[in-house]
Amino acid sequence: MTIRTIGIIGGGQLGRMLAAAAARLNFRTVILEPQPDCPAAQVANEQIVAAYDDPAALAKLARRSDVVTYEFENVPVTAAEALQKTVPVHPPAKALEVSQDRLTEKTFLNACGIETAKFHAIDSQADLDAALADFGGKGVLKTRRFGYDGKGQRVFRSAGDDPAGTFEALGGVPLILESFVPFEREVSIIAARGKDGRVSCYDPAENVHRNGILHTSTLPARISEDAAQAARESAEKLLAALDYVGVIGMEFFVMADGRLIANEIAPRVHNSGHWTEAACVISQFEQHIRAITGLALGDSSRHSDCVMTNLIGDDLHAVPEWLARKDVLVHLYGKTEARPGRKMGHITELKGRKTPSQG
Repeated sequence: MTIRTIGIIGGGQLGRMLAAAAARLNFRTVILEPQPDCPAAQVANEQIVAAYDDPAALAKLARRSDVVTYEFENVPVTAAEALQKTVPVHPPAKALEVSQDRLTEKTFLNACGIETAKFHAIDSQADLDAALADFGGKGVLKTRRFGYDGKGQRVFRSAGDDPAGTFEALGGVPLILESFVPFEREVSIIAARGKDGRVSCYDPAENVHRNGILHTSTLPARISEDAAQAARESAEKLLAALDYVGVIGMEFFVMADGRLIANEIAPRVHNSGHWTEAACVISQFEQHIRAITGLALGDSSRHSDCVMTNLIGDDLHAVPEWLARKDVLVHLYGKTEARPGRKMGHITELKGRKTPSQG
């Protein structure tokens, strides 16, 4: 089947960058997003203004599209399953199902032979009390579904932290308690799998978060080649197990001995892969478009060292200064209001030609 039009569920900045990458390869894009004039619609060919699970809108998206993808992992699984009956959907609905529940996600990763933090399902305050006792009073409590950029979490750093009332304070919803991981740094890897099963991985990035939001991604990451290879192998295992097509992001904790502990997966292009548009010939966005349309995957090698920095809220005011600097790519998202904690854009500073990974 000849693919001419790509449907994208979600109209945020990731959808915007996917639509721009699609246009460069001569594909049309249709956005399904309830917010009018969303960032993605500003560069796409068409927007369907409706809820993500609106049956009539989904049917319209299927008619307009030759393939459908999505820009965020909280797309209703039922919507993806309904679309799959009439149009190819990549990544598959299974990837959404796994990533939307942190308990399901960690169980699936372990089944793939990928190590995670230890964890307990929490469905009551009594469950939480028992799980904390098992973990020596330490752990990270998270909502099992939804929650991002540090939302829906509480960290217990010592046995002295009182958990009383925490279950109700977090909404009385299903939770997961993860054992506290004394990591040295955080890294992520962006990987792509084509329709032919070929996998291509970008170099791991070293990430720094502020207030639960990604602040910077730096290349090269301060990890050994063995650790980098372990990240690639984990991505390959996961992609094969999901029969995945498209780009995925995987986040890891790096332990003192270099061992990797998988933290989260994101079945989409990922914030920690934004650096690829400046330091690689083929960005993660073009790679995703290539994968879902059946084109050959591009070269994922990095030609330059770099640092990507998110522009959050009032960071937007510094854009004129960034524009005046050499070897800096500025990318703004078309959002009209700068609010605290809101991602408004990012910049990527090139730091010279690629150097070997540091051990």
